[in-house]
Amino acid sequence: MTPVQTPADLRPITALRFGAAMWVAVYSFWENLAGAGQSGLVAKGYLGVELFFVLSGFILSHVYLAAAGEKRFSYRGFLWARIARVYPLHIATLIGVGLLAAAALFAGMSVDANVLSWASLPANLFMVHAWGLAPVAGWNHPSWSISAEWFAYLCFPLFAFVFWRLRHRPIAGVVGAAAFLVILYFVFEQLAGFALTEATILWGALRIVPCFALGCALYLVYRRAPLKAPWVCAAVSFGLMVLSAALGLWDGVTVLLAGALILSLASLPNERAGWLASKPAVYLGEISYSVYMVCVPWKLLAVGLAAKLFDAPDKQLQIFVWLAILALLPVVAAVSYHLVERPARKALRDMADKRAKRHDKISEGNMKHGDMPKQLATGRDPVA
Repeated sequence: MTPVQTPADLRPITALRFGAAMWVAVYSFWENLAGAGQSGLVAKGYLGVELFFVLSGFILSHVYLAAAGEKRFSYRGFLWARIARVYPLHIATLIGVGLLAAAALFAGMSVDANVLSWASLPANLFMVHAWGLAPVAGWNHPSWSISAEWFAYLCFPLFAFVFWRLRHRPIAGVVGAAAFLVILYFVFEQLAGFALTEATILWGALRIVPCFALGCALYLVYRRAPLKAPWVCAAVSFGLMVLSAALGLWDGVTVLLAGALILSLASLPNERAGWLASKPAVYLGEISYSVYMVCVPWKLLAVGLAAKLFDAPDKQLQIFVWLAILALLPVVAAVSYHLVERPARKALRDMADKRAKRHDKISEGNMKHGDMPKQLATGRDPVA
C-alpha cells in the first residue's frame, strides 16, 4: 500500500485539542458557579481526557508509525522527544501547586491534606503516579493523565508492532480496537464497580490503552484514504458526540464518536479547513497542554482570591466572576506556554541535537579510519 501524502501538521485536530482542554476545565470549575444546575454535557467533561488519549494515538501514529514499521524508528529519540514535550511543565505545575498550598497554609487557610502528599511525590516525579504506585492523588492531580501518556509512550513500539501489521486492513483494525474498548469498559466496570473512564491514579495507565489503540487504528483508515466528505462527517460526529454526552449515554459511545470526529477533522486538508486551520485556532491548540496543566493551580489561586474578594466563603461565585476566571485560563496558559513549556522543550531538544552532532563528527572520524559507525538514538523526532 502506498500511503497518501499527508501534511507535517494536521491543523484541524491541533485546534481540537483546545476544545478538549476547555471541556475538562469547565467540568473542573463548574462546582464553583453559584446556582449552577445539572448539565449532562458538563458532567461528562472528564471525557475530554479520553479525547486527548485518542488524539495522542492518532498523532503519534501519523508521525512515527511508518518509521517504526520500516525499522527507522529511534526509541530513545522518541522517548526524549516525549519527555521534552511533557515533563518540564509537569514539574513546573507540581511545584506551583506545592507553593500555592504552602502559601495557603501559611495564611491560615485550609488545604486538602492530600495536596502536599510527600508519600506521593516520588511517583509524581517519575510520572508513574497513574500506575497504582501513588498512595493518594496529590500535587497537581490532572497530571495523572500525563503519567498515563508516559505509559503509552513506553509501550508505543508494541502498539506500532500491532497496527503496522494491520495497515492493509484498516477497517479490521478499527473494528478490533472499538471491540477491545467496549469489552474492556464493560468488564472493568463489572469488576471494579466504577467506570474505567473515571479512573485516575489507580488505573489511569490502563485507561489510556483502549483510547490510544483506537487512535492508532483510526490513523490506518486516514493513511489509506481520508474521508470523502470530511466537513459533513465532522459535523455529524460532533453533533452526535455532544448529544451522547448531554444525554448521559454510556461513556463508550461518546468516546467512539470522539474518535470519528478526530478522523473527520484529520481528513480536512489544511487549505479547506477554514477557521480550524487559522493561526489563532492552531495557537490555541498549541497551548492546550498548558491549559490542561495549569487548570488546577489557576483554580486554587483565582477561586480562592475571588471568594475572599467577593465574600463567598463557600466559593460559590456569581456568573460574571466565574466567567472572568474561566476566560483568563487561556491567558494564564499562554504565559505558561511561553515561559516554561516552549523554551524548556526547545532546550531539551537542542541538547539532543548537540549530542547527535558530536556523535556524527565522531562517526565521521571513525569512518575515515575504517571503523563502522554505531547508530545513536537522538531526540530530533518531530513533536506530535
